[in-house]
Amino acid sequence: MRSFDQIFDIAAGRKGGAEALNAMLSGPKPATELAAIPDDRWLAAMTRGVFQAGFNWKVVEAMWPGFEAAFDGFDVGRCAMLTDEDFDRLVSDTRIIRNGAKIRSVQENAVFIQKLAKDHGSAGKAIADWPSTDFIGLLTLFKSGGSRLGGATGQYCLRSLGKDSFILSPSVTARLIAEGVIDKEPTSKKALADVQSAFNVWMEQSGRSLTEISRVLGMSL
Repeated sequence: MRSFDQIFDIAAGRKGGAEALNAMLSGPKPATELAAIPDDRWLAAMTRGVFQAGFNWKVVEAMWPGFEAAFDGFDVGRCAMLTDEDFDRLVSDTRIIRNGAKIRSVQENAVFIQKLAKDHGSAGKAIADWPSTDFIGLLTLFKSGGSRLGGATGQYCLRSLGKDSFILSPSVTARLIAEGVIDKEPTSKKALADVQSAFNVWMEQSGRSLTEISRVLGMSL
């Protein structure tokens, strides 16, 4: 496995030099800012991620005002208590993508957020306090506690609101394979643990965040 500086140099060579590469990088939000994000915005981000999965992101973006209206601004209490009549209404609502299973996930993720808030004060605080050195643990929590938040959906959701994160995109995965960290797309617990261990080494070597390291890895190919 190459050092982070070696991988950075590869990426810099592809992107016009170290200064140009650094200009493309941005870090995560500070924990205080993450903790201050209201629960309804976490539910909105989860919903956006769920509906974007396997669908044209631009379509979801164009329809997003309709989603906000249809789900009452993603008020967590209201979404957690959706009735059968609400579901019947939503699956017929032309302002949103009428996918019944994904609509159901909004209620299930609202309940997930309520549990995080009960245990930690708010979903934002629970996520903000989660250590970067165990990001795969947070992904596991999203997959097991939430609805349709496994895989890339959880990763993109967390990144979208500024949580320190890596995204196992095809290019990042290819770099991890090239470095001998994994031998294929990581789906098993062991493979994900190996990915986390590699990122932890690179964080220690560089003093950079998961977010920055992930971006460098992705731009190195």
